[in-house]
Amino acid sequence: MVDKDEEQIKQNVEEDLSSTVEQTGEENVEFPSAPNHPKQVLVTDEELKALKKEATEYKDKYLRLLADSENARKRLQKERQEISRYALENMVVDFLKPLDNLENALKFAQGMSDEVKNWAFGFQMILTQFKDVLASNGITALESQGTFFDPHLHEAIEMIETDSYAPGIIVEENVRGYKMGDRMIRPARVKVAKAISAIDPQDKSELNENN
Repeated sequence: MVDKDEEQIKQNVEEDLSSTVEQTGEENVEFPSAPNHPKQVLVTDEELKALKKEATEYKDKYLRLLADSENARKRLQKERQEISRYALENMVVDFLKPLDNLENALKFAQGMSDEVKNWAFGFQMILTQFKDVLASNGITALESQGTFFDPHLHEAIEMIETDSYAPGIIVEENVRGYKMGDRMIRPARVKVAKAISAIDPQDKSELNENN
C-alpha cells in the first residue's frame, strides 16, 4: 500500500515537472532554496565588556558636546544682549546731557516775565514727556538730596562743613543720577556734609592775636 502511494506521488511530481517544462520551454527548472540562516557570532565576556565601555564613552562624549553647544548658544545670546544694553546705555547717557541743560534752564524761569513763564510751562511739559519715555523703558532718576552718600550711587565733588546736616548727608545735587533697572548708568554728582572741624585752643589764640 505504501509503495503504491510513493509511486503515485512520483508520478504526480513528474507530471508537474512535464507541465512546467511545457509552459516555460525550459528543461532545467530551479526551485528556490531554503533561506540562509545568519551565522552566529560568538563574543567573549571581555569583548562584550569592552564594547559596553566604548558605547558608554561615546554616549558621554555626545552628551558633553551637546552641553557645550548649549552653553555656547546661551553665551552668545547673553553677549548679544550685553552689547545691545551697553549701546542703549551709551545712547541714553548722551541723551541725558541736553535733558539736564533743559531742566537747569527751567529752574530760572520763576523770576522771569509772564511770557517767559508761559514758554517755560510748555517746555516743562516736554521735559515731563521725556522723563515718562525714559521711565517706560526702565530708566529712572535718583533723588539724592537729603539722603546718605552711597559710593555705588553717588560721586562726591565737594565736602561741605556744616552743622545743619548730619555728616554723610547729601547737601546739594549738581548732576542727577540715573539707573536702568538695577544697573547704574550715571552716578549723581553731589556735595556731601561733614562735621565742622574743631579749632585747637592754641590755634584759636594765635588767630585772635593776628586779628
